[in-house]
Amino acid sequence: MATPQFVLELRKKIGHDLLWLIGVTALVRDDQGRILLGRRSDNGKWALICGINEPGEQPADTVAREVKEETGVDVIVTDLVSVISDSRVVTYMNGDNTQYMDHSFLCELKPGGNAKPFVGDDESLEVGWFDWDDLPEPMTASSVERLALFRRYLDDKAHGEAHTLFKFDGVLN
Repeated sequence: MATPQFVLELRKKIGHDLLWLIGVTALVRDDQGRILLGRRSDNGKWALICGINEPGEQPADTVAREVKEETGVDVIVTDLVSVISDSRVVTYMNGDNTQYMDHSFLCELKPGGNAKPFVGDDESLEVGWFDWDDLPEPMTASSVERLALFRRYLDDKAHGEAHTLFKFDGVLN
């Protein structure tokens, strides 16, 4: 389902006015280091797997659910990489306006779970595994930005460096 029921109910009351939502993004890596991407049905662009947090749902549970719903792949959340408020207002084709507080998570394949992706819902046209150095085009701007955050996080982690990522006055620190 592209739009959660709670959002549809809110939209009956607020129309297309700006709605603040909690978003989640997953960087799922397989045993070969490839990353899982989906080509979105709303704009035709490739993107990291993402979604909207349901009321009362833990963000880590949301990201695992979204990956399963959209790609059929079973994951375990291993790391919270960033929590960033996006200053961009997203205006959807129907006129709805939203902004997101995104929680980006690093995920790995669940042992014994499904690792073969398939299109699981109407949000994606295609899904698949891709090498970091050979990503499909075009890609959403938010995925390009978040991939850079994930790379920085993984580089810091590989070098044993502390990783703190936040925005202060619009500057990424």
